[in-house]
Amino acid sequence: MQDKRVILTGAGGGIGSRLASRLVEAGARLTAVDLNPAALEALQAAHPGRIHALAADITQDAERRHIVSATCAAHGGIDILVNAAGINPFGVFAEQDEALLQRTLEINTIAPLMLTRAVLPALLAQNSGHIVNIGSTFGSIGFAWFAAYSTSKFALRGFSQALRRELADTGIRVSYIAPRAVKTAINSARVYDMAQAVKMNMDDPDRVADRIMQAIRRRRKECYIGFPESLFVRINAVLPGLIDRALRRQNRLARAFAARTG
Repeated sequence: MQDKRVILTGAGGGIGSRLASRLVEAGARLTAVDLNPAALEALQAAHPGRIHALAADITQDAERRHIVSATCAAHGGIDILVNAAGINPFGVFAEQDEALLQRTLEINTIAPLMLTRAVLPALLAQNSGHIVNIGSTFGSIGFAWFAAYSTSKFALRGFSQALRRELADTGIRVSYIAPRAVKTAINSARVYDMAQAVKMNMDDPDRVADRIMQAIRRRRKECYIGFPESLFVRINAVLPGLIDRALRRQNRLARAFAARTG
């Protein structure tokens, strides 16, 4: 990672902040992007003079273009894009706010596609680079009460696979890295209550950041973090009915939390 020029979105989040620290410590020249200026200031304070921070809304075309141009100006180019920004609404789909559902797709799916498209000319010109999309187990197994989030991550996984094949004859690599549930602020109190009730496995963000770094270094095409969830991904691909039955009781228990307000 020494001197690799990296753009990381969602850099102020639970996984993103840990990943930002690991990238900097590994010698990367990092542009940290987040909507929260305070989170970026905390990152810069932790790594004085080593992070180029940009407070930006990745759902806006002008701001995505600014991220790319500012990174090229600061670092002389781009080697790696890590699309880690995301939101995770939990609730009964028919009762969720339409604006929130649309924003979920804009942040989790459309923004990574468009930001990738914005950096590709630079990567193609140098015939090298790495696109890293942070997905989720929910992008392979559709979970009840997380319909919009699952949809967004299914789409991101499909995009990663399609783009990888499109760029197969170039020096650009595409990775899709899918953690299971992670203990971060992306989850509401209702999610934590539900996770405890259904005994959902949740990983520490430091462990997840370590696994993501490992996958980036090895240029893994796909990486699923957490067992037995990684096994369930494979079973769901060939025997989805089996997973339907396995999740039925969990879905019923989770419904009470999904329907809860406040």
